[in-house]
Amino acid sequence: MRPTVGVRFDGSSVTVRPIAPTDSLALNDFHERCSDRTHYRRFFSSAKHLQPDMLDRFVNVDHDDREALVAVLDSRVIAVARYDRLPDRSAAEVAFVVQDEYQGKGLATMLLHQLADLAAARAIVEFRAETLAENTDMQHVFRNSGYPVHSNRHADDPSVIEFSMTIGKSP
Repeated sequence: MRPTVGVRFDGSSVTVRPIAPTDSLALNDFHERCSDRTHYRRFFSSAKHLQPDMLDRFVNVDHDDREALVAVLDSRVIAVARYDRLPDRSAAEVAFVVQDEYQGKGLATMLLHQLADLAAARAIVEFRAETLAENTDMQHVFRNSGYPVHSNRHADDPSVIEFSMTIGKSP
C-alpha cells in the first residue's frame, strides 16, 4: 500500500500509510499523548508506557498475517489501526486507537475501511473485535461501518462486547 491522503469528516487531511519499524519512537510518543481513558478502552488497562517487546511487536508486521496502518498529521501519529490474522486464516482480530482530540471525526471509520480493503485482498473475510461495553464510540464505528455486524456479550465477562464484521466474500 502506498501512502494515501484521507479526509476526515471535519475536512482535515491526514496521511495513512503502513506502519514501519522506524515508527517506534513516534508510536511510543503517540501512546504517551493518549489519555488514560483512551488506553483503558483500547488495552483494558490504563498503563500508557509500552514495554519494549510490545512496541517492537506493534511496529514489526509482515503486512499479510499482521497489518497496521498509521494516520499521520503534521508528522505525528494520531491514530493506529491493526489486524492480526486468527488461526482459522479467514478471520482477523482488529483494533484501533485514536488520539483523544481526533476522536469522533471519522478517522476510525476511514481506517477500518482501508484496513478491510487490505485484509480482503489477503483472503480475510471477517474482522473480530472485543470492546468494553462502556466504549460506545467504538461500537458506533462498528455498527455504522456499512459491513454486516454481529455482536454479543462476552460469555465470561459481561463488561466486554464481542463483534464480528463480514468484510469480504469467502473464496
